[in-house]
Amino acid sequence: MPLSAEAREERAVWLRLVLTPGIGPVAVRRLLEALGLPEDIFAAGRAKLAAVLDAARAQALLAHDDAREAQIEASLRWAEDERHNLLTLTDPRYPPRLLAIGDPPPVLFVRGDAEALSLPTIAIVGSRHATRAGLGHAQAFARALADSGLQVCSGLAQGIDAAAHRGALAGRAGTVAVIGTGIDVVYPAAHVALADAIAGRGALVSELPLGTQVQRANFPRRNRLIAGLSLGVLVVEAARHSGSLITARQAAEFGREVMAIPGSIHSPVSKGCHQLIRDGAKLVESAEDVLVELRAQMGSATSRTARGAPPELGTGTVGASPTGGDSAASDSAASDSAGGGPAGGGSRQAGAPGAAAASLLAALGWDPADPDTLAERTGQPIGTVAAGLLELELAGLAERWVDGRYVRAGR
Repeated sequence: MPLSAEAREERAVWLRLVLTPGIGPVAVRRLLEALGLPEDIFAAGRAKLAAVLDAARAQALLAHDDAREAQIEASLRWAEDERHNLLTLTDPRYPPRLLAIGDPPPVLFVRGDAEALSLPTIAIVGSRHATRAGLGHAQAFARALADSGLQVCSGLAQGIDAAAHRGALAGRAGTVAVIGTGIDVVYPAAHVALADAIAGRGALVSELPLGTQVQRANFPRRNRLIAGLSLGVLVVEAARHSGSLITARQAAEFGREVMAIPGSIHSPVSKGCHQLIRDGAKLVESAEDVLVELRAQMGSATSRTARGAPPELGTGTVGASPTGGDSAASDSAASDSAGGGPAGGGSRQAGAPGAAAASLLAALGWDPADPDTLAERTGQPIGTVAAGLLELELAGLAERWVDGRYVRAGR
């Protein structure tokens, strides 16, 4: 619906503040604390502004800027859509949890239900290069937690983020995606349909100006909002230097609960989760473990109920159980029993496997698995699996243990 003249002017002055080059959330907070609301800031004069910031930024705030005015007008036109919202710090719909993070964005661009940002929320994050088991865990945990009344927040990235969004969309409470681009730019482009579905049963949110393209520096900013909007953060899979660990660290700084799912000791995308657990994160094996940590904070808040049938969003990884086990999508759950270990210790000539063997290697993951399990995961006949495993052995990419299971080589 069209904005009233009063609403347009109120949002325009906030936009003029945040769209001034060099003025970020910390600078805005200093100005607000020292001078009052944006209209007071612009009326303060250059000397008072320079006393809070510096002469250059004071001049930038007060100077006429055609490019900035064009951005303001484009943002106000965008907000005319009934599903588009510009939330300022003074808007009663501004999520209260963000107000406590120290540098809350002065303006949020929200596509979808703005009130979703204030619902009880769990962040589920992890690797873009997740294993099949990790994708299954993320999707199953997200659906179970959404059905328990916790909205799921993530970052719309490939891998764990996308699986968490899909799982939540199949559940009751919906999902929120915080993005590291302008609200009108979907990244990755393959997630356009997923973004549309999230906007329909939750919200997409960004603090960045319209049209902002992918920039590496913006993703840590996005991560702090994921942590800030949530009661806690669950890390499903993460390498040692994953951006998900940044989200977890920020969550801890904000006083949020930090949880992690353990994985195989052989998997590089489990190393980050194991480090979090060593540092004090809650080890999580089931959705109930998460609810135990967050139920008190959820209080009596009512989550959003299902709004129509969950959309079809592609194949995803399904069939995983949020209690820690999963179906054929997972890595083998068998532990390294006595008598395990490679049946032969010599190194082999390395070579490039064929497409079928490469697919088999991807299905093998990082835990030991037997041929029958791999046949179930891939849908290949057992004879084809046996031939592929032999090819992987000859290429030096897999090893057969004495108990008949296979593992990746070169660990």
